[in-house]
Amino acid sequence: MTKTLDIAVFNGDGIGPEIMTPTLAILEKLAATSGAYQLAFNILPAGATHYAETGESLPAASLEAARNADAILLSAMGLPSVRYADGTEISPQIDLRKAFNLFAGVRPVRAVAGPLTPLKIPQDKVIDFVLIRESTEGLFHTQGTGTVTENAAEETLRITRAVSEDLFRFAFSLAGDRKAQGRGPGRVTCVDKANVFRAFAFFRALFDAEAKNHPELRADHAYVDATALWMVQKPWDFDVMVTENMFGDILSDLGAGLMGGLGVAPSADIGLHQAVFQPCHGSAPDIAGQGKANPFAMILSGAMMLEWLGLKHDMRELVTDGARLRDAVDDVIAQGDVLTGDLGGTATTAAAGNAVLVAL
Repeated sequence: MTKTLDIAVFNGDGIGPEIMTPTLAILEKLAATSGAYQLAFNILPAGATHYAETGESLPAASLEAARNADAILLSAMGLPSVRYADGTEISPQIDLRKAFNLFAGVRPVRAVAGPLTPLKIPQDKVIDFVLIRESTEGLFHTQGTGTVTENAAEETLRITRAVSEDLFRFAFSLAGDRKAQGRGPGRVTCVDKANVFRAFAFFRALFDAEAKNHPELRADHAYVDATALWMVQKPWDFDVMVTENMFGDILSDLGAGLMGGLGVAPSADIGLHQAVFQPCHGSAPDIAGQGKANPFAMILSGAMMLEWLGLKHDMRELVTDGARLRDAVDDVIAQGDVLTGDLGGTATTAAAGNAVLVAL
């Protein structure tokens, strides 16, 4: 029996709609070929453009539809020229993260040997790891409401037991899934600064407590400064890394650099019930409407969505199609004939998306 999955779609701002178009076409093709599932796309209004037109950045109806969807696919959002009255940018993706408590920011790092990565990858090594960034607290806790006086400024680092325990359960579960798929050795590394901050000693203690529930997996620790070094020197040693919000924010961009840039960097924000899948890059209004945008990060985010849905609903077909889509993008990048300008090529957004379809 064919299973229908409801996907909430936010087209985004700037280049957002341009990179969403080929992504939806590819996902529809995969679903039609599979026959085991259907994807019902529900296009929902939100973003800076919508705010400029209506005064609402995330309508209540859009939020409710996203809450009830099986997954949320979100393109690049926000425009520097459109802001709230207090001067802050329009960020519905952060509103979704807060509303649904999407505590696990998942950033895969997969570097394909070739001209994109700045690393020299040994032939016997594979760079394929996942950085999990706690996305709701940490050093982002005050988010612009910190204390500022003439002579000093303070922000609050907050780490709670409840969120951390959910985060670590997710990290070990992901490592187990990767091990079962043959994509990793089943290793989870807690990245912290427990030698200096009591908050991170607390974070590490909660990690160690959860590790005891997974004797079949390996658990270890690394300080964040050493991790940044090792991500450059020996990134193939990592499997699953889990860390605090600010550390994850910084390390995830380092990971994107290893892959060749934000144009090939997908992401997900996952909670206990909902999940948002989106590219790591911004809306690039300077090239909007010119057909120059790179759709690969958006397409790879769609692949992550399929795999997550497959694991959630125990549907092998979805997991398989997610892996097929990821491999197809890798093939296009490795061949190097159809790359957009940010990757050193001249291909249009449509041509790059079509190349992925051909590779499939």
